[in-house]
Amino acid sequence: MRFVLRRLAFFLVTLWAAITTNFLIPRLMPGNAALSMMARYKGHVNPQALHALEIAFGVNTHQSLPREYFTYLGNVARGRFGISLTFFPDAVSREVLQALPWTLGLVGVTTVLAFVLGTLIGLVTAWRRGGLLDGLLPPIFVITSAFPYFWLALLSIWLFAIKLGWLPESGGYDVVTTVDWSFVGDVLRHSILPAFTILVTSIGGWILTMRNNTISVLTEDYVRMARAKGLKPWRIMWTYAGRNAILPNLTGFAMSLGFVVSGAILVEFVFNYPGVGWMFLQSVENQDYALMQALFLMIILAVLAAILAADAATAMLDPRTRDRT
Repeated sequence: MRFVLRRLAFFLVTLWAAITTNFLIPRLMPGNAALSMMARYKGHVNPQALHALEIAFGVNTHQSLPREYFTYLGNVARGRFGISLTFFPDAVSREVLQALPWTLGLVGVTTVLAFVLGTLIGLVTAWRRGGLLDGLLPPIFVITSAFPYFWLALLSIWLFAIKLGWLPESGGYDVVTTVDWSFVGDVLRHSILPAFTILVTSIGGWILTMRNNTISVLTEDYVRMARAKGLKPWRIMWTYAGRNAILPNLTGFAMSLGFVVSGAILVEFVFNYPGVGWMFLQSVENQDYALMQALFLMIILAVLAAILAADAATAMLDPRTRDRT
């Protein structure tokens, strides 16, 4: 219980600090979303209209900073982040909830798949160290992981979409009138190239780290004892070597899951994919502070939750961590 309470206290304090910083930064910058909105019309605005826009965008300059801060905390607790300047007059929360499933479906599934495949390949290649798989797969995937996202994305579009015509080159789906199984198949076809780009450029790191961790674990005394006891090789590989070698990777995997909600910005931009990463870029280009605040807060919350889950998983797999805390 003491271990859990310490982790929860760290989570709450960090979340409060992030929310406070998220509140202060836009208000310390010159201008606000309401002024940016009215600048598009290049005309004079009466004070009543400007004040109404400031309230709609979640910025009230007529309140004191402490009062505005507590108002902001109440709005965050209710999920109210104001009106989006980019998608005016839609609410920020509505636009984020529309884009989030696209990123979770693409980047989230691909990140989990890269971790699982990289862990399995790294474990097997380390167990059969010096074999054909160990000499072939890790070097190939380590080289591909050095490719920039956007470069591999452009190359994939040129080859599979333009030259061969097998897959669509951009977007998340074609124009549809009804949502049915054909629409689901169309969404999957549009996600193949972005998913392939993310998978190829991220799996190499997991393979290399898992392979090195497993090689180190195989030299431990408890692995030698398991072999001396005559246990089956697959049991030694999974229960003794794999379970302990994966522990250092859990925190990195949690960080990767936390940053899933931010999307692969370059990949979504190249493929014009309607995810959070593309929305993030649009908010920066349009100086949409309300949308940026909501996205920043969502990313921070996801990273903290992922780290908390990784700490819990590490404590379950390795009781020594609980003793040290």
